[in-house]
This record gives sequence, structure tokens and C-alpha cells, in this order.
Amino acid sequence: MLIIGIAGGSGSGKTTVVKAITEQLQENVVVIPQDSYYKDLGHLSEEEKRVHNFDHPDSIDFDLLRAQLKDLREGKVVEQPIYSYITCGRSKNQTVTVKPADVIIVEGILIFCDPELRDLMDIKIFVDADDDDRLMRVMARDIVERGKTVEWVIERYSNTVKPMYLQFIEPSKRYADLIIPQGGHNKVAIDVLSATIEKSLASSNK
Repeated sequence: MLIIGIAGGSGSGKTTVVKAITEQLQENVVVIPQDSYYKDLGHLSEEEKRVHNFDHPDSIDFDLLRAQLKDLREGKVVEQPIYSYITCGRSKNQTVTVKPADVIIVEGILIFCDPELRDLMDIKIFVDADDDDRLMRVMARDIVERGKTVEWVIERYSNTVKPMYLQFIEPSKRYADLIIPQGGHNKVAIDVLSATIEKSLASSNK
């Protein structure tokens, strides 16, 4: 089993990179999104949810993420939480059953901020993109997929997304084994990464 971490700022193109790698690899691949492990805030008021900082490492349940990743590495099946961006809470009676696979991809903006989680990764990738490109993608995603208003997105970007990127996410780039500029549009980097993964798998299976 190979555990790969793919980090980068919101809207950097991480999902595109994950999709491209998954399509190229012949092995069984499972993707573990960091966003499934946001702490449950369903009990908070709408105003408290509005001002909550979702881009700070403290917003992630790293204990559960690490525990489930270790279980997968040991060949165990895990029940991944289902998180709702609408309610800011976890589903009370539903989970996603995740089985061990040849390749486990952990994807999220803050995954390199936790030293113990980093130590579980065999390969660490950072997806880089210009600030303007990231902002446009964040706006499109949050408005279309998460039902947010333009005003909400701009306020959140100014108050938390950009400051937290500069404080936590961008500095975590130094832990990466490979940095991919231009996100998922960098076909050369995707090809190199896929070849590296295939080579690592071949070595580990000997």
C-alpha cells in the first residue's frame, strides 16, 4: 500500500490532480478527503457557523483521520464520516465504507499541518496556483455547490481563506516531495507523478 498526500490552497486544483492520477493508475485507488473530517458544528447557531474558521488546523479532526488511515494500512475497513457544508455537521446515521486499496490518496488544504499525519504518507504533493485563479474557483464552487452567496464567499476569503493560506497552508509547501504548479492542467507533472507512484508500488511489491 502507498499513502499519498495531496495538499494546496482552496481552489488550487487538488481535485483535478487527484482525478488525473486516479485515471492514469491501473491500481485500485481510494481517495480520503480531509473535508470529511471537519469537526461537527451542527450544534452551533447560524451566526457562530458563519464566523467559524474552517481554514485553521483546529477545525479538522486529525485524531480520527490518522486513526482511520492507520486502520486502512493494517488492512481494516473503516467508516468515513459524511460532512455537510450546508449544516456544518456530520450525518448522524450515515457513513461511507472505505476498504483498503493499493493506493490511498489523502487530499486537503491542511493535511501537511499535522506532523503525525505527514509521517503516515509515503509521497507528499503540493498543488500550487495563482491567488486570482484560486479565488475564482473558490467562488464558483461555494456558490454553485455549497449554496453560498457572493458576499459570503468574499467575506470568508478575506477574513479566513487568504490569511490562513499565508499562515498555515503555503508554509506547509516545504514538506512536499513534489510541487505541481498550474494545478491539474500541468500534464507533464501529472505524468511524472504517476510514473513515480507506479515505480514506488513496484518496489514495495517486490
